[in-house]
Amino acid sequence: MRINLLVTRILEFLFTLVGAFLLLRFVLKLFGANEDNGFVSWWYEMSGVLLDPFRGVFPTETYQSQYVLEFSTLFALLVYGLAYLLIVALINAITPTPADEARRSAL
Repeated sequence: MRINLLVTRILEFLFTLVGAFLLLRFVLKLFGANEDNGFVSWWYEMSGVLLDPFRGVFPTETYQSQYVLEFSTLFALLVYGLAYLLIVALINAITPTPADEARRSAL
């Protein structure tokens, strides 16, 4: 297996995991999940680490003192997604393609 494919797959897994953490956080906040629940508080704590660099970038809107629309979480999802695409493009740009390897071995 080519190394760039392996690295790309590992990055895909990690960034998918990050996206899942942030997306579920967004949904839990949006639907007003009970923060006293053990699972919900654990999820907020775990996903909070991923959200920390983006806190305060956009305002957080609260409706009926329970339902929270966290724009920072959506922005974090966007930035992490773009970072993944940029890293994969960079890996593909600096590693040889199978056609390059075939030409090199033919010489």
